[in-house]
Amino acid sequence: MTTLIEEDEIRFDARDGYSLSGRIIAPDNPRAAVLISSGTGFPKGFYRRIALAGAEHGFACLVYDYRGIAGSAPERLRGFRADILDWGRLDMPAALDRAEALAPGKPLYTLGHSVGGHLIGLADNAGKARAHAFVCCGSGHWGRHRAGYKPRVKFFWFLYGPACLALAGYIPAGGAWGGTALPREVFLQWRRWASLPGYLGDDLENIGEHCYDRIAAPIRSYQFSDDPIATEGAVQDILDIYTSAPSEMIRLAPADLGLDRVDHAGAFRRGAERFWPMPFDWFDTLAS
Repeated sequence: MTTLIEEDEIRFDARDGYSLSGRIIAPDNPRAAVLISSGTGFPKGFYRRIALAGAEHGFACLVYDYRGIAGSAPERLRGFRADILDWGRLDMPAALDRAEALAPGKPLYTLGHSVGGHLIGLADNAGKARAHAFVCCGSGHWGRHRAGYKPRVKFFWFLYGPACLALAGYIPAGGAWGGTALPREVFLQWRRWASLPGYLGDDLENIGEHCYDRIAAPIRSYQFSDDPIATEGAVQDILDIYTSAPSEMIRLAPADLGLDRVDHAGAFRRGAERFWPMPFDWFDTLAS
């Protein structure tokens, strides 16, 4: 029997009324809902393949762009004020509510790539979710990066990025930055946290209200052996911040997916089909 899957582009309001871009990818009778949250600078369309895999497994999926990113960016990014705390406190909570509405009365889960896993601890309604799957979600501290990657990231933090801010007022897409354009405050906050040995964990006392220590839903974090950013130590840094959540790290090699390379984002690209069902299969084990 073929599952009927529908895709719909939507707009919905963040907590403060800012209009966000989203896409619903869902079967006609979902048994659960999943909010898929992006890594920094990745547009929501990058996650369409894994969302389709989820829909084929019976999950209604919502992917969305944080404010200032891709479909949620303003016409003019220079002077636009948004930071990562806004993503976690204003954007993600609204997205959680919207995802929950896709399958009323049924379980809600989250799947976060990179910073998408960091933001859960900033969402005051994160308790709605029954479990959280993290993919390549590690601390951004450059000291945790693979040795060969460190010169590249230091160039971005301390030379290329500041030059972009001086010339454009934001980080444009292209050049030495491979993602979408980034707002000024997003870059500066990201760089600050990446300069701290424990990443955001070392700044928790300064960011105000959060729920990292109150989230009790299980977390499964997928780490790839060739990821130069979310290394094993970096992944553990993030899991350590969620002090009340039972967590586990699942280490995978590219060969486990039949690939030569996964890196930091390859789990969502064409060719990684072996990975896409894994988070949804895990969610299924928690449904009873």
